[in-house]
Amino acid sequence: MSPDDRSRRRRTSPRRPTLPRQARTRPSPTDGHEVVYFQRHAEDDLGQNKPGREALRSFPAGVRAKMLAVLTAVAAAPPHRFSGGGYWEAMHGDMTGFYEIRADGPGRHHYRLFCLLDYDAIHPDYNKPLLVVITGLDKPFRTTFDKSDYDAVRALGEEYKRRNNPRCLG
Repeated sequence: MSPDDRSRRRRTSPRRPTLPRQARTRPSPTDGHEVVYFQRHAEDDLGQNKPGREALRSFPAGVRAKMLAVLTAVAAAPPHRFSGGGYWEAMHGDMTGFYEIRADGPGRHHYRLFCLLDYDAIHPDYNKPLLVVITGLDKPFRTTFDKSDYDAVRALGEEYKRRNNPRCLG
């Protein structure tokens, strides 16, 4: 047999560089839920504060970006089927019905947003189920929230649900 001059290695075509997949940062009209922020009613708070939005704005920029990305991803997927990798968790016990968005920030600090899913809301501006950001809290690394912290979150959630439709949203 004579030697074969052809290379035995497979020739591969040069690879095209792949573009990084962009994270969604804005809601889409095709999302299953509308992301909204609870706004306190004037009868309960003269300033009509938005505790969830205010908490989110007080968080560091990196934490804020991470949480907004999670909110957007959860709204796009059905929240009950969203596997959040520890960022989106259903709460249990006294907090059943609430969901928690978790993120860690600088200085090993923990940040949380507490949300509700509202399938009964009627609001002229929204025609989808609502993912409602109720409030947010933060705590130092390896500490727990007090019972009073969770009581305050539940009280805001009850205040939100107590209002007849249309709900108080900001």
